[in-house]
Amino acid sequence: MRPSPLGAQGKMTKPTNQQITVEQSGAFVETFSLAATSRGPLDGLRFAVKDLIDVAGHNTGCGNPSWRDTHPRAELHAVCVEQVLAAGGECVGKTITDEMAFSLIGENHFYGTPLNPAAPDRVPGGSSSGSASAVACGLADFALGSDTGGSVRVPASNCGLWGLRPSHGAISVAGVMPFAPSFDTIGFFANDSEILERVGSVLLARDPISEPTQPTIHLLDEAFSLIDSEVRVALDPVLDELRVLFPGRLRKASLDAWCGVAAGGGLEPWVDSFYTLQFAEIQSSLSAWIADARPTFGPATAASFELARSLDRRTIGAAARRREAYDHCLAAAMGPGDLLCIPTVPAPAPLKATNAQNRKGHYYRRALSLTSIAGLARLPQVSLPLAVTAASPVGLSLIAARGQDMHLLATVRKIAAALVSSRSG
Repeated sequence: MRPSPLGAQGKMTKPTNQQITVEQSGAFVETFSLAATSRGPLDGLRFAVKDLIDVAGHNTGCGNPSWRDTHPRAELHAVCVEQVLAAGGECVGKTITDEMAFSLIGENHFYGTPLNPAAPDRVPGGSSSGSASAVACGLADFALGSDTGGSVRVPASNCGLWGLRPSHGAISVAGVMPFAPSFDTIGFFANDSEILERVGSVLLARDPISEPTQPTIHLLDEAFSLIDSEVRVALDPVLDELRVLFPGRLRKASLDAWCGVAAGGGLEPWVDSFYTLQFAEIQSSLSAWIADARPTFGPATAASFELARSLDRRTIGAAARRREAYDHCLAAAMGPGDLLCIPTVPAPAPLKATNAQNRKGHYYRRALSLTSIAGLARLPQVSLPLAVTAASPVGLSLIAARGQDMHLLATVRKIAAALVSSRSG
């Protein structure tokens, strides 16, 4: 029998029983204690905040000293921070982010690489690297991050955490650095599926669903065709468990078949559309500050901005039309009970200092191909920490129809409870 990464209450088991300190984690830009402002469903839970999100009285550094030094301290909390404090959460600090959130890897030239305790020789994933590390190291019960192109989903997978990217627009991004606004979301991590659902209820301002409807789970061919064999070997037994849990409800599906000419060519046109629109929005959001402040970037971040600068902006209109076609076809194909199932990542977490940030490399483009599905169609996605390879954890993702975030979280909670019971038996 393969080893199970799940413990009690659907928590990811840790590789060591030793307490990891803040210093050992390398997860925080600064630590502090900010008390809850009221009582609520998050009473007694500690949370951390990605340093892209405003906390009143503190600098928002966005992973880059030039940004930190050219912006004043925040006057107010970001709306999402206010919501969590009012629900009983206690903030324990701000966490490292990849520079300007412009990476899926988790290595910051200025602040270092937060620890991935599930695979210490490997990156945590980014850009919400410190938030994932803080939860995985046991220094916070949950953490806020942002997800534009996979910045919660990828580190959740790498570190063995539950992580949600919500429906676009479902959680306020007021008080968060604008990056690529039509993709930007506030997501979050937990090492417990029940806590993930409680945080979701607060931030989405909706009641939990006690008993979700029986889902139909569509396994997307285009996504599973992209992954390394070791990831497939790790995920196949999980799919078998889901077939037992949801008999007759797992079906093979194809984006090409659903969307026809709008998506022909597998995920290549999806990721190309994502790159075009993301680069265009990043340039529109940040180019004026870059021209005025002349910031210093680390080499990988500088190379990413150079790529964005090289975009032919005459291609924006065609990419936007493709996006709306993808959005429309998935909205038509998916009902409230339909879930898409994909691997969260194409491969185990990359080793540190291996140039994994190369956007033209094999890992990065495949990772963005997978994350672009929910991003382009504005859909909620949860990465579930249900499998491990010899190198690192790997997540399996479920994607719901737009606005079905609480149904998705309830289904995930049900899956966690069932698999913990069956694996412990």
